[in-house]
Amino acid sequence: MKKSSITFLISLFLFTFAAFSKQEKKVSSSLFEQPLLITSAGQSAEVQLASVLAKRAGLESTLSKLAGPADLENIKTLVLVLGVSMKGLGAAGLDLDKEKERITTMIKEAEKKKIPILFLHLGGEARRGQLSDELITSFLSYGRMVIVVKSGNKDKLFNQICKENNIPLIEVERTVEALAPFKEAFK
Repeated sequence: MKKSSITFLISLFLFTFAAFSKQEKKVSSSLFEQPLLITSAGQSAEVQLASVLAKRAGLESTLSKLAGPADLENIKTLVLVLGVSMKGLGAAGLDLDKEKERITTMIKEAEKKKIPILFLHLGGEARRGQLSDELITSFLSYGRMVIVVKSGNKDKLFNQICKENNIPLIEVERTVEALAPFKEAFK
């Protein structure tokens, strides 16, 4: 009796592990195509980090901090880098309402053209706050996948929104660790 119970438990474990492994591969394997357009959602400096990650991943990308709907021509993936910087908004001649309007028009055009959206939050805890949270809650549900630096998700806001909208969420300890899942997400 004990032997069959142990065999059953081992079989159950292996089945569960196999199912989990398949699910993990499904989450991170080739959700997106190239070329990609990287733009800011909040005018933070992390948009530059996203561009560096794309280059290191060998992805064909364009960085445009103030991209508009016309910039989506011949683009297969839109990457929105979340994080509000008041200094960045000021330098771009924008306020939060104008930035939200720009992002909204980008998302509408992406939906119209069936361009999937990958959200990145690379600034960690320092790039969270009321204004960033406003953008996160307004736009994250439009994403096909989210990669976030763990310290920027201490309150689990990303988990909540991703779970409600069935969006794969990948947390990494440090920005540099976002390279592997970012690269794996592309065909």
